[in-house]
Amino acid sequence: MKVGIIGLPQTGKKTLFQLLTGTEVAEHGDHNKPHMGVAAIRDPRFDILVSLYEPKKDVQAKIDLALLPKLEREAIAKGDIFKDIVDVDAICHVVRAFDDEAIYHVDGSVDPVRDVESINAELLLHDLVFVETRLERIEAGLKKVKDEKQQKEKVLLEKMKGHLEIEQPLRLMELAPEEDLMIRSYPFITRKQMIIAVNVSEGDLARTDILESLKPLCENEHMEAMQVSAKVEAEIATLESEEEKAEFLQDLGITEPALAQLSGLCIKALGLLSFFTVGKDEVRQWLVRKDSSAPEAAGVIHSDLQRGFIRAEVMKYDELLEHKDEAGLKAVGKLYLKGKEYIVVDGDILNIRFKV
Repeated sequence: MKVGIIGLPQTGKKTLFQLLTGTEVAEHGDHNKPHMGVAAIRDPRFDILVSLYEPKKDVQAKIDLALLPKLEREAIAKGDIFKDIVDVDAICHVVRAFDDEAIYHVDGSVDPVRDVESINAELLLHDLVFVETRLERIEAGLKKVKDEKQQKEKVLLEKMKGHLEIEQPLRLMELAPEEDLMIRSYPFITRKQMIIAVNVSEGDLARTDILESLKPLCENEHMEAMQVSAKVEAEIATLESEEEKAEFLQDLGITEPALAQLSGLCIKALGLLSFFTVGKDEVRQWLVRKDSSAPEAAGVIHSDLQRGFIRAEVMKYDELLEHKDEAGLKAVGKLYLKGKEYIVVDGDILNIRFKV
């Protein structure tokens, strides 16, 4: 599962990618190809569980990130950039909202709403062109041979075309399972979940009007939006101790680092949730698809656990913190035993009982 980071030139997307992955991107390297990296999920719950259990080993969950080439007019016109976007499972669009006379803006001024609308229009156009091209081929084929499968696809694509023509992304369109299967291999971009990361200056971190201006657009097109200062996050990353970092955040009035928020939105965009396994040997965070059963979550840990699944002992994160430890949970009857039908909830702490 991979999140692609896109954005116009000079938006700060390279800085965010480097902060999330720890991967350096050479200033004079090949910027026409995606840069790949792996990002550890920043989750405050994981850190608290580590401090609670003091394990010999701790392992954060990770996701793949791709820093995609700049959304320059020439690349958009040629269509090269779309091939890279098609290859990711969700999109993080970094949008500039900071003023800096030393850093140019391709459109001459800073306007986050305009930039989001502009890029979304290009993504919609990509999908519309594909639909129209595919429809032409199907219609030509149906003139020669009547094919029920192609006729069904034609009906679906015409519906999708109408949807795109009124400037609605395909992620807003509900598809039946058989319809989803029909077009799953097609390179639709607007079916992907979208995160808008608004990059602001340090002085604008407390402002709420920037996100408010994007709210109607995000609600209409089912996008998530958040505010981040890549410059501030880069400064935090240089601090050596967690105490220094916490003090820095407190001084700025930040309750949660933006990179942690961005990690959470990436997981959500990919349709995943976090669960944990804990103990003195290891505390570990795992990712599983939303609405997964306990045996499916066990399979993420190891296939033998899914194959021989008997039951799951479940602790709720908030209840564990409230009652201090597992003994406290057990005393109040909040150590739950769940069977194969149990659907895992974000933040669950699981201990899988199995026999192979």
